[in-house]
Amino acid sequence: MFAIIDMVEIMADYLRKCIDLLEMRGVSIDDIAECARYLQADYHLDLKMEELRESVVSVIEKREVQFAIMTAIELDRLVESKSFHDKELEELLDRDEGLYGVDEVLAYGICNLYGSIALTNFGYIDKKKYKIIDKLNKEGKKEGHCNTFIDDIVGAIAAAAASRFAHRWIR
Repeated sequence: MFAIIDMVEIMADYLRKCIDLLEMRGVSIDDIAECARYLQADYHLDLKMEELRESVVSVIEKREVQFAIMTAIELDRLVESKSFHDKELEELLDRDEGLYGVDEVLAYGICNLYGSIALTNFGYIDKKKYKIIDKLNKEGKKEGHCNTFIDDIVGAIAAAAASRFAHRWIR
């Protein structure tokens, strides 16, 4: 019999795996929480980072988000290792082609879990390239690095965490 405890352990394993994958790409929970704080700072002047860290982890606990993280990072790594069979697609991803858009579509899946606020937050932070998102975007332009997918995933997690926080305060 498959016990609830087994399911909780599997979920914790995926959460840990995703946090480790993000850290391997130079992204911490605090980096994402700082982006979420940026999105909420005008509305909550006494906002505490701990509240946003909790929201970030809560977003990453969702299985759909975990799968998006794993997929995004694997695609970026495959580009870096020149492992795509379709070399034309690999080149598009390597240069983060502006009209490609599938990286944003993957990120929208995360935002859609948290409503229209998350989607507009994502558009805003993706355009502004705040802190870690800017760093990932710039690093992805260096020879041998690809952050085509992960920069958008990080932005979407931050947008979702900010939206989760905002939904808790709407009265």
